[in-house]
Amino acid sequence: MKKTRMGLGAIAVVGTAALVLTGCASGGDSGDSGSGDSSAIITTNGNEPQNPLVPSNTTEVGGGKIIDSVFAGLVSYNADGESEMDAAESIESDDNQLWTITLKDGQTFTDGTPVTSESFTKAWNWAAQVSNAQSASYFFDNIAGYDAEADSDLQLEVVSDTEFTVELSAPAADWPLRLGYSAFSPLPESFYDDVDAFGENPVGNGPYKLESEGAWTHNQDIKLVTNPDYDGPRKPVNGGLTITFYTTQDAAYADALSGNLDILDQVPDAQFASYQSDFADRYVNQPAAIFQSFTIPQYLEHFDGTTEEGKLRRQAISLSINRDDITDVIFQGTRTPAKDFTSPVIDGYSDDLEGSDVLSYDADKAKELWAEADAISPYGDTTFTLAYNADGGHQNWVDAATNSISDTLGIKAEGQSYPTFAELLDDEDNDAMTGAFRSGWQADYPSLYNFLSPLYQTGAGSNYGRYTSTEFDGLLSEGAAATSADDATADFQKAQEVLFQDLPVVPLWYSNVTGVWADTVSNVEFGWNSVPLFYEVTKN
Repeated sequence: MKKTRMGLGAIAVVGTAALVLTGCASGGDSGDSGSGDSSAIITTNGNEPQNPLVPSNTTEVGGGKIIDSVFAGLVSYNADGESEMDAAESIESDDNQLWTITLKDGQTFTDGTPVTSESFTKAWNWAAQVSNAQSASYFFDNIAGYDAEADSDLQLEVVSDTEFTVELSAPAADWPLRLGYSAFSPLPESFYDDVDAFGENPVGNGPYKLESEGAWTHNQDIKLVTNPDYDGPRKPVNGGLTITFYTTQDAAYADALSGNLDILDQVPDAQFASYQSDFADRYVNQPAAIFQSFTIPQYLEHFDGTTEEGKLRRQAISLSINRDDITDVIFQGTRTPAKDFTSPVIDGYSDDLEGSDVLSYDADKAKELWAEADAISPYGDTTFTLAYNADGGHQNWVDAATNSISDTLGIKAEGQSYPTFAELLDDEDNDAMTGAFRSGWQADYPSLYNFLSPLYQTGAGSNYGRYTSTEFDGLLSEGAAATSADDATADFQKAQEVLFQDLPVVPLWYSNVTGVWADTVSNVEFGWNSVPLFYEVTKN
């Protein structure tokens, strides 16, 4: 077989086509990338991270924005979602199963210690161990030696300080594409001395580092400064990044409008009618790899997905939501009703999968299925609740969705507000949800697989609904091991057809990234996954 090689410079993505964004973006990119005050601090919005800042245990956007800034993996992704070498010099294989990775020479962590092959192999092995209970451990499940039930050693071999090999359990042509995800980050030796202390003050090798010990002020902000020793493709042209944890998106919007916040990456829905005029040529509205849904946990009474009653009620709930009206009225063209469980900007997407008609509003069919479920076990006066985090700007659409459910099915339905995303995630983690809860996915890397495995694979770290299906898991494994993009896509589409039967989540819509920035900054560009490329931003 011809050797697959990913080397310095532009990288051809093997097995999966690279993502290319298209859409409506403003012309707010002014000035040269090197202009402005290179020592100035850029400010942006964020959320209090759910967990300490350990790469393999950070699977939500609040912590992810920080981890991606502080760490550099083997590869990173440019604005279009294409892979670029970061810590790696090359990633190559003769058979797509045994991979040889060569690191760039002379790299260091911000504590001055070297980044070596063992920095990666030891970190990956630690993250994969069951006893360490890392939420992203399943990202290593296709490396030979992985065991989801007991501690085991991954098949990783250190050849030298700058070279190591990885043996996969089966060939995977697109495996290098995954390596930009934060779970594959290296860790310094200090991590193993005190994991808890490290999570409060992480030491990375990325474009930014913590300003000082204690730079993370919980429920307030985190202050990052440029790492002068980083020399990868994301080298900053500014002096640092301060991420403020807002309790509401409205407050963040007001700060951006007044110039007290440089970049806001999510316009609140109350401002959809005015943000383009408020920010003139300083806004973006473009497709992004973001899928929105709400999850009905398998343990919720009346909704056990393995029973006839549970399946009927899940279908009825989905059919009772008028997605077209909500995306038109509430989101004003910044959302598109969902037709699958992934995203239209990902290669292999299809809007015509078997079973997808359950996503179309059909009041009569919804009532019919709900009545069939009541004949099995009456729902009675139970209130259907939909939980959301108040710091994420979700109340308006939740109210609209629950009103649609209530009006269609003739039941009580209402939103349930949590103050912060972290608090909502904690209850999801602990299986303490008393109703449905808002959910979704912002892609880690541009692949159908990434929208499916983390959320629905048995035991996956973000499978908060506790869904399990041997048929789905099998199709997912077949697709992951496919040696061609066409074969992989076919398996992933079949896997989605299983999801349409079981509806572990109710797909709602795909999100555009709608962001704005103050006149205090230039060279603002939003990437394929909706996150601004902070390292390119200059202060005016």
